[in-house]
Amino acid sequence: MAQSGLTAAEAKARLAADGPNELATTKRRSSFRIVLDVLKEPMLVLLLVGGVVYLLLGSRAEALILLAFACMSIGITAVQEARTGRVLEALRDLSSPRALVIRDGARLRIAGREVVRGDLIVLSEGDRVPADAMLIESADLSADESLLTGEAEAVRKTVGAGGADVRPGGHDLPQVFAGTLIVRGSALAEVTAIGAESEIGKIGKSLSQIEPETPHLQSQMRRLVIAMAGIGIGISAVVVALYGFLRGGWLDALLAGIAVGMAMLPEEFPMVLAVFMAMGAWRISKARVLTRRASAIEALGSASVLCTDKTGTLTENRMTIVALQLVDGSAHQIAGKVPLPPAFRELAAAGVMASAPEPFDPMEVAFHALAADDLREGETLPGAGRTLIRSYPLSPDLLAMSQVWQAEDAFAIAAKGAPEAIADLCKLEADQRVVISAQLDAMAAKGLRVLAVAEASWPAGQDLPETQTGFAFRLLGLVGLADPVRTSVPAAVAECRTAGIQVIMITGDHPVTARAIAAEAGLPGDIVLTGDDLSAMSEDDLATAVTTVTIFARILPEQKLRIVNALKAKGAVVAMTGDGVNDAPSLKAADIGVAMGERGTDVAREAASIVLLDDDFGSIVTTVRLGRRIYDNLRKAMSFIIAVHVPIAGLALMPLLFGMPLLFGPVHIAFLEMVIDPVCALVFEAEREEDGVMQRPPRPADEPLFSWPTVVWSLLQGLMVLGISGSAAWFAPGYGLDPDQVRGLAFATLVFGVVALILIDRSNSNSILSALLRPNKALAVVLPIVASLLAVTFVWAPARDMFGFGVLGGIWLAVPPLAGVGVLLALEALKPLWRMVLSAREQAERPGAKP
Repeated sequence: MAQSGLTAAEAKARLAADGPNELATTKRRSSFRIVLDVLKEPMLVLLLVGGVVYLLLGSRAEALILLAFACMSIGITAVQEARTGRVLEALRDLSSPRALVIRDGARLRIAGREVVRGDLIVLSEGDRVPADAMLIESADLSADESLLTGEAEAVRKTVGAGGADVRPGGHDLPQVFAGTLIVRGSALAEVTAIGAESEIGKIGKSLSQIEPETPHLQSQMRRLVIAMAGIGIGISAVVVALYGFLRGGWLDALLAGIAVGMAMLPEEFPMVLAVFMAMGAWRISKARVLTRRASAIEALGSASVLCTDKTGTLTENRMTIVALQLVDGSAHQIAGKVPLPPAFRELAAAGVMASAPEPFDPMEVAFHALAADDLREGETLPGAGRTLIRSYPLSPDLLAMSQVWQAEDAFAIAAKGAPEAIADLCKLEADQRVVISAQLDAMAAKGLRVLAVAEASWPAGQDLPETQTGFAFRLLGLVGLADPVRTSVPAAVAECRTAGIQVIMITGDHPVTARAIAAEAGLPGDIVLTGDDLSAMSEDDLATAVTTVTIFARILPEQKLRIVNALKAKGAVVAMTGDGVNDAPSLKAADIGVAMGERGTDVAREAASIVLLDDDFGSIVTTVRLGRRIYDNLRKAMSFIIAVHVPIAGLALMPLLFGMPLLFGPVHIAFLEMVIDPVCALVFEAEREEDGVMQRPPRPADEPLFSWPTVVWSLLQGLMVLGISGSAAWFAPGYGLDPDQVRGLAFATLVFGVVALILIDRSNSNSILSALLRPNKALAVVLPIVASLLAVTFVWAPARDMFGFGVLGGIWLAVPPLAGVGVLLALEALKPLWRMVLSAREQAERPGAKP
């Protein structure tokens, strides 16, 4: 192809034919369509109906609260729709940087989206590649492809033959790929693929094809709400009919039917779920973790597998010199900013002089950082004050580079590169090569990237040789570089294992490096499966392998997705961490996608459901602990709701069943809801985690929100409160109390019974005394408010008349609190037995349990 590039007319025609160099936009749903789809959700319908009912009854506060939650649900869905669109928008922005192209023989800077197939693009150090391209000319070119492969090490690029199916990763490829970063050298390349056809575009395709799954908890809640709403409506209809036909008072019948319907209407369930998810996101944010998808909070408590990337997740995503090895066998391990021994300073200084004065390559940055940390008083970096005369770049035939510096009476030359290449430059004898090879193997076995460093001199008055082989080099030693493991990682991995969470490392790096990093991070297992191994595996073989293998290396983006899907097919709840574009599909497909906030790409953050704002792997453990706490407290709240609705519904039905005067009307139920709603939504949400929350295995993914022991325990609590409050209503008339006094006595007894249930359900693992010692600010606020409101309804005449309560005096004022204490003591005595039943059931349901 001519070096003049495309003509403007050719470029315009190809742009019209192929479209812009960006990912295709997905068709957005209209706002009206989003609202219609949300209105199909049973929970939202229930919220709207409940709000309308309260509005018709004149309870505007309750109506506004329910309608506000309905609007919140619509808003959340709209936000999720916008978030999904931003995933692809972030990917398009990343894949379409500005580009320098040659058209009509002139260099022209254009928007990346205007690059077309066949364009000649000019690449220099620091440029973001605008499209997949084939090299035509190249001068010491290296590219950082960690965005696509997860490898921290930059890869060399070389002009040569290449096939259409070449993938990112590996040295000496003639292709460069969209979205990657040029860290060294310059090149001229011809564009071969743009937009969706590029490697980054293929990731975008797979990302857009992944459909989010309906959260398990949401599905359960929907079924539960539908069932209870159906039962409530049916019973309400029966109550109205029986009252009307048996007693003839249709107004009383309608009031009784509305009261029973409100008593059984489970509007607290969706409200509690919404509040717990919102408050859970807030609590998790205090641990510097951003929750982008509410369903992730639910899934956190049942996470059984954590798939983690290596680069930037387990490691710091920066090359660091960690070991120095001299020719005589002396070795030095770098520890912090401890000064280097004198014998190693020459090696470190030569490494700096063999690098660019203002480095961009991560390994050269590491040499400069080591020398800067070792500076003594009055010293400057090696090479400072000298003039760089010439550079000899890497070549496919000699993987080493040399820098020539002006000295006072001679030229100083420093070289670095592959140990084999430096050995050739130094013309080492066979026995010397054996020693160097042994040292190299020992360092490589630790997962280190090893470079050799040499130095030479040249008379100032002589012309420099054409190639670096013309110098008489002296080998100084070997340098080991690594991407260090984050300091918090080993402890975090250990705690994950204690919590029954399997940790799997999935990386694009070399198997030896992956095994070394895994060992340093505390991951068990010696078996490493590579991308080639996965390609040869069937889905069944892969499903078997993922249950035992903890290290996957040389993995391509679509293979990460295969691993996540294989784990999910085996019933695992998968959390996937990552920070690069190559992680985005697996982040979105995982039950919990965890992106790094600081180093992560916009694409990864948008695809994930959780973002670690400080990139601290240890935050994952904190998040899992909070997830388990949130789920435990949600179950307590749901159990309390079931328990408290039993006596409310029972007391509303008693007059029909036993021919008594009407006890409760809608106003009484509305008052009780004012107590129940903040209790179940705020008090239980604020409870601390149970003892040993991180020493138990993850709950099964398909575990129902309510097990039969939990349902029986809730019903037992509710029946006990119903029994004692119903007894007060049944026997009180025999002691001379009129219907209004009976109503007040039953109501007060019920309220104290509800308070007893609050105290009992606060903790499953602790006694009531231990629970009382656990601080709960929400409870400290709610209980005085409940007591004050109850006192107002009995003391303030207008409120007493509105509720239809009679004045209670003497011993009758002591009955409700004594009844509450009786319920509390009885349930506290039964709690150990319930815990034994629950523990036995959990043991029996665990995988591998004996019948």
